[in-house]
Formats: sequence, structure tokens, C-alpha cells
Amino acid sequence: MNIILVVFDTLRKDCVGAYGSPPWGKVQTPHFDAFAKQSLVMTRAFPEALPTLPARRALYTGRRVYPFHNADFRLKGDFVGAPGWGPIPEDQATVAEMLQGAGYRTGLVSDVYHQFKPSKNFWRGFDQWMFLRGQEKDPQRSGPRLTQAQVDHWLPREMQNEATVSFIQQCIMNMHDRTKEEDYFAPRVLREAALWLEQNQDAERFFLTVESFDPHEPWLVPSYYRRMYLKEEGQEQVKSGYADTTQIDRALLTRTRANYSGAVTLCDRWFGYFMESLRVQGRLEDTMVILMSDHGHSIGDRNYIGKRGYPSGREVYDVPLMVRFPGGEHAGRRSDMFVQHIDVSAAILDAAGVKPSEIDGRPFLDDALAGRPGTRDHVTVAWGTAPTVITDRWWLNCKVDGAGVLLHDLKASDPFARNVARENPDVVNELFTLAKQDAKGGFPDWLIEVARKQADAPGCSDLAARV
Repeated sequence: MNIILVVFDTLRKDCVGAYGSPPWGKVQTPHFDAFAKQSLVMTRAFPEALPTLPARRALYTGRRVYPFHNADFRLKGDFVGAPGWGPIPEDQATVAEMLQGAGYRTGLVSDVYHQFKPSKNFWRGFDQWMFLRGQEKDPQRSGPRLTQAQVDHWLPREMQNEATVSFIQQCIMNMHDRTKEEDYFAPRVLREAALWLEQNQDAERFFLTVESFDPHEPWLVPSYYRRMYLKEEGQEQVKSGYADTTQIDRALLTRTRANYSGAVTLCDRWFGYFMESLRVQGRLEDTMVILMSDHGHSIGDRNYIGKRGYPSGREVYDVPLMVRFPGGEHAGRRSDMFVQHIDVSAAILDAAGVKPSEIDGRPFLDDALAGRPGTRDHVTVAWGTAPTVITDRWWLNCKVDGAGVLLHDLKASDPFARNVARENPDVVNELFTLAKQDAKGGFPDWLIEVARKQADAPGCSDLAARV
């Protein structure tokens, strides 16, 4: 069969209507919801490593990135990212390379600019790859610069510092030519993906990866998408503060949620366009479509805005994962078995009938459709110096040196309201042992030393100030 993988960066699971609603109210996602009705819906899907590039290394190879034994992630042409923030190792085959070798025509359409920075190689194995420029601080343009009044429109004065102003300057410079909705990133990505399908109708079988950086910040959307969730006009808020929300203006938090919700609805609309293109081209009957995300984003959850590995939470770590089979077979099925990004890679290869030489992921579709519990009784998600271990009952988040232990009882009415580590030392020890086992026997000395120096700072580049 043909296989399409669609990844929306920073798409919160609870912002997809098929999964529920976020704390601030329902987000309009009619096309995601329609897709869910035609699909197998996985309810307990998690990353293997975070943030952006570690997650994609796992997804593109099916190989574990955790426990970050290689400390050399400080490469020229990029900022100092989190551990695992580097290229796919040369000795690891990618899913695209394996499928290409099995006779698949492979394509990649992406605006995730981190994948295309110097020293990166995420396009390996694709017969055609397209990089759509301009997201975030991608140096697509060098002018004209913004005036202070323009900066104030996009970024509140209380959030302005050298780094955030530089961020906004580049973001807005990159979008100076936008005159209509189709010029925004999610529409461009999904239109180009539909065009790839149109131009490759002769392919005997194909594998297409579609990467949308939206709804990742900056949450730049046509104003009518924001007005779906906030009627008032005025200053926009498109940058995450990575801060305690008890210290910020509630109106600012409300605008941020409106912009994010609008970005999700924009992605939803153009995903609908892409699926309609599949229908018109007659591809819904012979193509498997996988829809997922890498992680979410806190927007006031537990009094925080941003994303972080410590303390971890569902709003960032729980990800949507839906699989539409050819012809809509198995529509409406749901499974609560544990799956991770590396398992998606294994499932793709298994569906294509390709046996990888080496992979850490486990195919899961047969078990999910049969209602079986699957092969995982827990998952480990790693971000920097902070692993998270999740079981049916427990959520453990701590540092690799065993400090800062947070244990939450998932059977409680409000699991993350209390840290129950002191009452359950045996559980803590058991789960920490699992974290070390999944790290192939233990954590590297350099990472333990970093953890001992100081606690993680939030954001993608949490180690930047410490190594």
C-alpha cells in the first residue's frame, strides 16, 4: 500500500476534538474529527525523546535517541540544543531509505527549518524533498527591520528582551510578502504535499512525509482565525513566555490561547484540503494515512506557559495519533495500548512488508485492532536531564542523578495536583530502575554531571547556558 505520514508540530492532543477539549474551551477541528471517525485512534501515544529534533530522529529511524550517550550536539550553524539535537547518525538507516530500497518512491514536504540547518541530514532517503523557508528564526530574509511600534504589536513590552525581540524581528521579516491565507505556512505545506501527489501519480507505490511546523509558535494566523476565539482586536501575542503564568496579565494569556487555537484550526482546515485532494485523486482506497504530533505546549496549564521536560505533564507529552487504513477499513476503532514514536516507524515498515535490519520500535497495528494490550507495559520519554516513566498507574519525572523526584498517581481525580513520592518509595525505585534499563543500562556520566550542576531551564535549548 501507499503510506503517508503527516506530522503537526506542537499539536496538543486535547485540542483535537476527537480527544476532548483544553482547559480554555473547545477548539474547532472538524476535519481532524472527521478523520478520527475514519481511523484507528490511539489514546496513549507518547514521544521517545524531546524536543523537535530528537523526536524526529526517533520517528525517522525507529531507533532510540535516549539516553543521549553522544554529548556532541553542539554543531556549527545551530544553537546549542537539548541532548539528541543533532543529525541522524550515519550508521542508522532511515525509514525513507529502507522504503526507497524496497521500491517505494519517497517524498518529504516540510517547513520544520531545524531539519535543514547546516550539519543536519533529515532528508536522507527521499527521492524528492522540499524545504519551505521562513519559520521562526530561519534567516530567509534580512530586511526590512521592524519599528519599535511594530515590535510592540507582536510582543508585549513586559516580554521584550534582546532574545525575544530578535526572534520577533526575524519572524515578521520572513512574512512581509503574505497577502492571503494561502501564503501562511500550514496552507503552503499541505498544498505542496497535495501537488506532490498530483505530480507522482505514476508511482507504483509511494511514501510521503508531510511536516507542518504549525501550530508551533509563533502563532501567526489570519485575524479571522483568532477572532473565532477572541472577538476583541488589538495587540497580538504570538510568542510563548516560558514562564509562570501567575505573574502575567490574564488578558495576555487569553490572547495567547486564542492565537494558538486559531493556528490549530488553520492547520485543521488545510489538512481537510489535503484529504480532499487524496479523495479526488482516488488515493483514499490504496493509501494508509497516519496523523500525529511530536509534542504539545503548556498555555497556562499548571500555571506555566511553554514546554519543558521537568516537570513534565500531559499537555506536552500526550500526543494525538490516528491511522486511517485504505478504504477506511477499521474506522471508529480505538486502542489504549502504549505506543511511542519509534513504534510508528516500525508500523510503517511492517505495513510496507519491509523488515528492518535493526530497530527499537515495535509494530502495533495488529494488536491495536485486535484489542490486545500490546507489548509495552510502560513508556519512557526523555528530555535533557529529565526522564519520565509512565505506567497504567504512575507518572514518574525526575533527574538522571535521582534528584527532584516527582511521582503522580494517575488514578487520582487530579493526578498532577500532588507529588506522592514520599508515600511510595518502592514505586519510585521501581520506575527509576525502568528508566535506567531503557537507557540501555544507565545514564552517561556527562549527563549526570550536568543534572547535578543545576535544574533544567525550560525551552528547547535547556542546556545552552550550562555546557
